[in-house]
Amino acid sequence: MMASVNATIPPMIEDLDFIPPMATMITTEQALLAVAQADTDAEGHSAALSRFMMRTESMASSKIERITATANDYALALAGNRSNSSATSMVAASTALHTLVVSVGERGAFTLDDLLAAHEALMKDDPHEADYAGRLRDIQNWIGGSDYSPRDALHIPPAPERVPALMADLLAYLNRDDVPVMTQAAIGHAQFESIHAFTDGNGRIGRALVSAVLRRRGVTRNAVVPLASGLLAKRDDYFAALGHYRRGAPAPLIDLFARSALAAAVCSRDSIARLKALPAEWAAELAPRRGSAVAALLPAFYDHPVMGADELEQRSGSSAQQTYRAVDKLVDAGFIMEITGRKRDRVWVAAELLAELDDLDRRIQAEMNA
Repeated sequence: MMASVNATIPPMIEDLDFIPPMATMITTEQALLAVAQADTDAEGHSAALSRFMMRTESMASSKIERITATANDYALALAGNRSNSSATSMVAASTALHTLVVSVGERGAFTLDDLLAAHEALMKDDPHEADYAGRLRDIQNWIGGSDYSPRDALHIPPAPERVPALMADLLAYLNRDDVPVMTQAAIGHAQFESIHAFTDGNGRIGRALVSAVLRRRGVTRNAVVPLASGLLAKRDDYFAALGHYRRGAPAPLIDLFARSALAAAVCSRDSIARLKALPAEWAAELAPRRGSAVAALLPAFYDHPVMGADELEQRSGSSAQQTYRAVDKLVDAGFIMEITGRKRDRVWVAAELLAELDDLDRRIQAEMNA
């Protein structure tokens, strides 16, 4: 018989008024300004850049959970290839992030259904957790320690019967407009992680919640700034800061979120500038004839940087023969590459866009460690 253990019951925060130290407040203001500037840079190219930024964020968020895959594997998973479970999980994280940010942004408020829908998108194809996808947990769980016993766990969340009331309280806090934005994002995230509302996927949903806070409060309108890359660089500090929050000290987490957002925003502006310049550079180098398959595929690869054969033929608007002649030209020019190495079910990616995914994550982490 397992010995009893004590679960942690987070305090209610609906009416919480926490003011961070002055130094942290200054950092949060700098971060919010940088995020807003990066978001403005993405305006006019928001569809392509939004996808790119969301993918960068979701890949880094997954890496925090030790879910790793190469950019090539991730691209294959985007095209529907499920051979790499980690890459498939990363794609699901991108879908969950998009689901939450868009729904909260459009409504201007958080609802429990938004979080449930995001969790459904994240976990519905998970071989171990699909039965729990999209619903609050009804079993006890814990963080760290053994898979079979919470005895040495780092954190034991509240009993499942307490979760609905705690989530209602959290949503009320997230829907306030009288709380500093970064403070609201950090405390909302930490409270969600402390509640641990789902059997699995709490970390990725909780970090998606941060981007949704920024969208709801109007800091972002066009893109997601990949703050998770900054947290990944300081993974131990991040988990330590969550521990400080549970002991009544939110300031370290707010400060870490602000520094991560600032690094992510500054580095993202460089990536946004590079990506915005790509269509004109491609067109100038190839000088495609108007109405040709090449002319159609250049912007198609910018908006959809991973495409299989069927999608290529559909977006080219030309015959199969003309489509693959155009593909050969784009491959020879180095703009795209085929990543399966097969003759069937082939997948092509925009090479520079794929490389930029890894490069942006690397630069953000370097900035955090500077």
